[in-house]
Amino acid sequence: MMRRRTTLLTGCTGILGGLALGATACGGGPVTAGGGDKALSGQAVTVAGVWSGTEQKNFQKVLDAFTEKTGAKTQFTSTGDNVSTVVGSKIEGGNAPDVVMVPQVGVLKQFAQKGWLKPLSKKTEQSVDAGYAPVWKEYGSVDGTLYGLYFKAAHKSTVWYSPDALAQAGVKPPKTYDEMLKAGQTVSDSGLAAFSVAGQDGWTLTDWFENIYLSQAGPEKYDALAAHKLKWTDASVVEALETLGKLFKDKQLIAGGQKGALNTDFPGSVEKVFGPEPEAGMVYEGDFVAGVAKDQFGKKVGEDANFFPFPAVGGGEAPVVSGGDAAVVLKDGKNQKAAQALLEYLATPEASAVWAEAGGFLSPNKKLDLASYGDDVTRATAKSLVQAGDSVRFDMSDQAPAAFGGTKGAGEWKLLQDFLRDPSDPKGTAAKLEAAAAKAYQD
Repeated sequence: MMRRRTTLLTGCTGILGGLALGATACGGGPVTAGGGDKALSGQAVTVAGVWSGTEQKNFQKVLDAFTEKTGAKTQFTSTGDNVSTVVGSKIEGGNAPDVVMVPQVGVLKQFAQKGWLKPLSKKTEQSVDAGYAPVWKEYGSVDGTLYGLYFKAAHKSTVWYSPDALAQAGVKPPKTYDEMLKAGQTVSDSGLAAFSVAGQDGWTLTDWFENIYLSQAGPEKYDALAAHKLKWTDASVVEALETLGKLFKDKQLIAGGQKGALNTDFPGSVEKVFGPEPEAGMVYEGDFVAGVAKDQFGKKVGEDANFFPFPAVGGGEAPVVSGGDAAVVLKDGKNQKAAQALLEYLATPEASAVWAEAGGFLSPNKKLDLASYGDDVTRATAKSLVQAGDSVRFDMSDQAPAAFGGTKGAGEWKLLQDFLRDPSDPKGTAAKLEAAAAKAYQD
């Protein structure tokens, strides 16, 4: 499944301007893997992660580059969204993978607290200190020990649109949430629904909520709610649900109405905007929308598919929410040496360059040359994330225990699906969210 993602890229000076960025290199072209003394020939490393489809194929290119460099073979297994459950059962069965790509901070913490993880090597930590903004080390650490390396990041405050659809309706990318709903009404009046919403995947609904909440309530309350130091029954949560409900209850704004949205998964939501028979003009999700539009529907990013930043809500700042996949090494994995070597490789800009060139990827590694990205829009996304600096906020549901923020058919995912189905009682939904959160955080 395409899940949440993340991050920060700092780059060269003097090459970034507006949303159309040149492909200027910061001294030399993109780095590629190769060479090495094949010191790990004959060894194998098993890797598990959420990725499937195009993402899995592109990550395999990175693993193949690692093999070329070191001689170590790799085997990747897709876990689907329930990483915690799948990995737990593999450990219990004595068949633990060596490396896991963990898509949630909360799950990384749980793994560390259960004693499943090995600290990363000094070499990897040095690479993180040199190449990553401090926030990424913080997200990968538990009690001051670095366990997770953020390899793939997402910018989750991007609204993707069909330039043709907006042009035909005579609307321009909006600057505020109210303007976005107004623009959406104009798009729907022109005969195309405004938004395609992937309600079948509960994680997309958490992303909607988080962007609204961060902008409307502000970063301090966001942090407090993410740590469950603020209750979900707080007035700020109810207000954010009311704001989200304005969209959810308007059947004209959503392709297929609430029922249609609840039967649409993430790839399907992208198809409804960029597929052969468009049903909507816009789809909100992370930067990885571009990869689906390009790879599955042949759209040229920047021409047939573009984005505007998630707009400011209620007088707040425009939000920048991120997410990401962190590589961790399991204690019970059978090949510690090869596992640590893979993490050391993933911490280098050359590893990130492999996927950056393939598309559908952002790296938190500021040493990665922005010229490695294949299009101006991706560079613009990276720039936007970089400019947020340490004020960027990690996906809130990804920070929560998996039972609340990361499990299909349970917790926040299910309760926001119920809210999409019937958005008439924001206070009641807030109370249910608090009950589910209290149970999960207590566990």
